[in-house]
Amino acid sequence: MVVTRAKKPSLRVERALQRDGHHVLAGMDEVGRGALAGPVSVGVVVIDESCRSAPPGVKDSKLLTPLARRRMVRPIQRWARAYAVGHASPAEIDEIGIMGGLRLAGMRALASVESTGLVPDLVILDGNHDWLTPPDEMGLLAFAHEGSPSVPPVTTMIKADMKCSSVAAASVIAKVERDSMMVSLDAEHPEYGWAVNKGYAAPEHMLALEAHGPCVLHRRSWRLPGMPSLEELLEGGVVELSDLDVREAGITMDGRDQLPDTSVG
Repeated sequence: MVVTRAKKPSLRVERALQRDGHHVLAGMDEVGRGALAGPVSVGVVVIDESCRSAPPGVKDSKLLTPLARRRMVRPIQRWARAYAVGHASPAEIDEIGIMGGLRLAGMRALASVESTGLVPDLVILDGNHDWLTPPDEMGLLAFAHEGSPSVPPVTTMIKADMKCSSVAAASVIAKVERDSMMVSLDAEHPEYGWAVNKGYAAPEHMLALEAHGPCVLHRRSWRLPGMPSLEELLEGGVVELSDLDVREAGITMDGRDQLPDTSVG
């Protein structure tokens, strides 16, 4: 049997982009998109042509142990020209949706690095969807947008955290910071087990939701165990939706509306 080792992230993609004129690059990745509680967080690591190879061991945060991730943070900070992590709270996610929350967290991270005077020429975003650029600045709508763009140009890449050192580094600093936040929040709400599950849909978290219901740090706009079903809310007069609204929202009327994708990020 032939065992093929996974390729490590490198700066090949970044160097090619720099040769094309994008000298200051921002690798960006998110963590917490599928969690039921806590913020969604976006890390950004900015490099230029003066940055040599990334510190040894930098890879997608999901492939590192918690201890290895924490040990990697300081070398990444020394290597990068700038770095930051932005967050969007559960209340903000409930108000503007998860994509809006990702955009808000990403823009906060970019604002932090740009406050140092370093403005990226291009953002490398993990995945195949540009959730960072505001919708009214995309495609033909960009021509109707007044003023300068609110974010730098974005290029998306599937599995960028496995290929690009800057994106892998961003995933590490975002994961470490958000995990630390969830451990701290666990002291306030120990019944949910956030120190271990970090707000994701682990069995003990789901059981705690069934027993105690959600707290203020849960994403209450999502259908969570321990919350009233849509049918119960309608019967109690808490919400009013037309049948058309329900169909368009894709919500079932028997209380079995679906949870979002809760894979660990």
